[in-house]
Amino acid sequence: MLNDTIQVDIDLRGYAGWNSRHAVQVLDKVFPKDAPVQPSLVIVYFGGNDSSTPHSSGLGPHVPLQEYIENLRKIVDHLKSLSENTRILLLSTPPINEATITPNSDGKPTKTNEACQIYSEACLDVCRKMNIEAMDLWSAIQKRDNWQDVCFIDGIHLSSEGSKIVLKEILNVLKGAEWEPSLYWKSMPSEFDEDSPYDPIASDGKSTVNLSNWVFPDNDKWD
Repeated sequence: MLNDTIQVDIDLRGYAGWNSRHAVQVLDKVFPKDAPVQPSLVIVYFGGNDSSTPHSSGLGPHVPLQEYIENLRKIVDHLKSLSENTRILLLSTPPINEATITPNSDGKPTKTNEACQIYSEACLDVCRKMNIEAMDLWSAIQKRDNWQDVCFIDGIHLSSEGSKIVLKEILNVLKGAEWEPSLYWKSMPSEFDEDSPYDPIASDGKSTVNLSNWVFPDNDKWD
C-alpha cells in the first residue's frame, strides 16, 4: 500500500530454507487453478538455496543446475496457466559475502559466488526464453559501494540496505513493463475512491476533498 488508500493486497509466501524442489511440490496448493480470484502478479525467488554446495550425503538444499532450470520452467508454466492477466517476475540469485561463509561437514564452503552467478544467469536465461520479466539481483546488489559489508546481515541474508535495492529494482520493472493493465502503483486505481461527504472538509467549508489519489511527499521514494 503506497498511499492512504488500498491499491493492492499482498500475500507473502516465504518459506525458510526452501529450494525449487519444495516449490514444485506445493504449486497446486499455493496457487490452485480453480481459485475464484487469481493473482495479478507473482514474484518468484529461488536459487540462493538451490545453488548451495552439494553435500556428500546427498542431503541439503542443493539442486543440480539442470533440475533447477526445469523447476523454474514448471513454476512459470503453472503460473501462466492461472490467468491470462497473471504477470510473473523472477528474481535471480544474488551474490554473497564469501568472507563470512563457514564450511560444511565436508569441509567445503556452503555457498560460493561462482555458483551463485551460474544459477543467476540460468534464471535470467529461463526468463528470456519464456518471455517473462526478470530482475538481475546478481548485478544489482554489486552496484552498491561496499556491497559485501552493507547488503547482508550475515553474508547471505539481505540487510535493510540490501532489501532497499531489491524494492527499487522491483519498482523499476513494474514501471517499465508493458503490461495491460499496468501494475505500476501510480497507474493503478484506488479502491473505493468515490467522492464522499465523509472526506475532509475543503477550505471553502462547503465541499470535501477526496484524498484517494493524493500522492503524499514521502511517496517520492516509491517513484
